[in-house]
Amino acid sequence: MAQEVRGVIAPGKDEPVRVETIVVPDPGPGEAVVQVQACGVCHTDLHYKQGGINDDFPFLLGHEAAGVVESVGEGVTDVAPGDFVILNWRAVCGNCRACLRGRPWYCFNTHNAKQKMTLGDGTELSPALGIGAFAEKTLVAAGQCTKVDPSVSAAVAGLLGCGVMAGIGAAINTGNVGRGDTVAVIGCGGVGDAAIAGSNLAGAAKIIAVDIDDRKLEKARSMGATHTVNSKDADPVEAIRELTGGFGADVVIEAVGRPETYQQAFYARDLAGTVVLVGVPTPEMKLELPLLDVFGRGGSLKSSWYGDCLPSRDFPMLIDLHLQGRLDLGSFVTETIQLDEVEKAFERMHHGDVLRSVVVL
Repeated sequence: MAQEVRGVIAPGKDEPVRVETIVVPDPGPGEAVVQVQACGVCHTDLHYKQGGINDDFPFLLGHEAAGVVESVGEGVTDVAPGDFVILNWRAVCGNCRACLRGRPWYCFNTHNAKQKMTLGDGTELSPALGIGAFAEKTLVAAGQCTKVDPSVSAAVAGLLGCGVMAGIGAAINTGNVGRGDTVAVIGCGGVGDAAIAGSNLAGAAKIIAVDIDDRKLEKARSMGATHTVNSKDADPVEAIRELTGGFGADVVIEAVGRPETYQQAFYARDLAGTVVLVGVPTPEMKLELPLLDVFGRGGSLKSSWYGDCLPSRDFPMLIDLHLQGRLDLGSFVTETIQLDEVEKAFERMHHGDVLRSVVVL
């Protein structure tokens, strides 16, 4: 039978979010109902609230989550009731041209639950990134559930569901940061700091953090940055070159998503170096670069979507590293909050006062 639970919805563009009663149906074939234990407050949820993703209001917000599988539908074999899981928003299909070529992290046919969660009056909800986890329970495709070691805190584990995985993956999976590399990260929010942590984990010799906020730069040092640059006070391209023997960094990760900072990343890399765009631009943004510079500097210009991660491979590995004390995921959690505090958390995020607020249920 369908269940009624509490959840946070965005009723319309730029309207305050509110807690409503949500109807969660029983799982159908290939689906699972998950009892949510924790869910991070991500910028993407704010973009949904502001109408920056699409206008399919009302949205059931929240997607950076972990919890326990309550029930599964017909044909589900990878997870079972009682499993502790991290939710992911890219459930690979296994059958598309990317999956069949052995590159499932590029899956071109990811999927979500087919049934809809609703309000009490039957109004269908659009779950953020196909998850909708600012709720006591949520309905997802079973492939969106990744089993991990249940001894980890849900407030920590859930962060791999989006921002922290995006940053770590941008460094390790997309940027292929390796031992002895020099890395620059432009933008030191949650994703940028995760890219710093990932670069540190991969053995980078020098990690340069760039931001306009000294508070964020101080936090970046605690994540593994060896040098910091406040780009309000110094030209970041020149500063990065100076710190790398005049050459530029081997890998520059742009975690802002703006043409200006992308150009800085492009010119701050060494010849044959790599630029990784993990910051999310808006539709109207345009980029202009001299084509001769693109040709003459060589190297790679990449975008990193979800850190090019494969949840079944990456989530358990990163949780194990955390439990071994080699990756401090807990340092990303600034505060834990309740469902009715999400609107205030958006305000604190906007002002740069938090790295991550996490809703704990």
